[in-house]
Amino acid sequence: MTKSILEVDSVQKQYDGKIIVSDVYLKCETADIIGILGRNGSGKSTLLKIIFGIVTADFKFVHVDGEVKLKTSDLLNQISYLSQDNFIPNLFSVKKTIVLSIAKDKLQEFYADDMIQTILNKKIKNLSGGELRYLGIKLILNNPSKFVLLDEPYNGLSPIMIEKINGLITEMSIAKGIIITDHNYENVIKVSTKLALMKEGKLHHLNDRSELVEKGYLNSEMI
Repeated sequence: MTKSILEVDSVQKQYDGKIIVSDVYLKCETADIIGILGRNGSGKSTLLKIIFGIVTADFKFVHVDGEVKLKTSDLLNQISYLSQDNFIPNLFSVKKTIVLSIAKDKLQEFYADDMIQTILNKKIKNLSGGELRYLGIKLILNNPSKFVLLDEPYNGLSPIMIEKINGLITEMSIAKGIIITDHNYENVIKVSTKLALMKEGKLHHLNDRSELVEKGYLNSEMI
């Protein structure tokens, strides 16, 4: 399988004169699961939104497979983004949402999930926060894009759901590059093949999780 490559270079963003993202470089290939950790306000979510194109940067370069992508519309079939907010209309049923989102030849496989079976006949508005989050993540991971950006995917999920999502992330990374950021650092570390730390707007690429201690993000007993 030919690998796809997403490269984001020289990303800069300021709000009211404060530097939020400073000269960030990030490279994600098919089969990468890149975990981006960092404290509140470090720029993690802003970086994902800039990559996807819903937040404008003061400066950035985005390349997919060596080709420069200047417009957000150029990335719609290349990158998928899971925001922290629900993106599915409340009036939809779960089944209608799935049918509209998943290719016909993938439906049977999508339905073959105990969690999906328990919510299949519900309305979106009647789902719990965890059920809704699980459905959204599964939909995003099963679309045809080459790269997936997951912003706080574990929010509201039970330990069992998190375990299932981590299994799905690992499975789907065979054909996709995945970038994930979440305050649940233990599961980010657990599922990621590469780690990076956002600190004061800069992205530090880590060779080992012990660097999270060296850079002041975790205490030694937390590793």
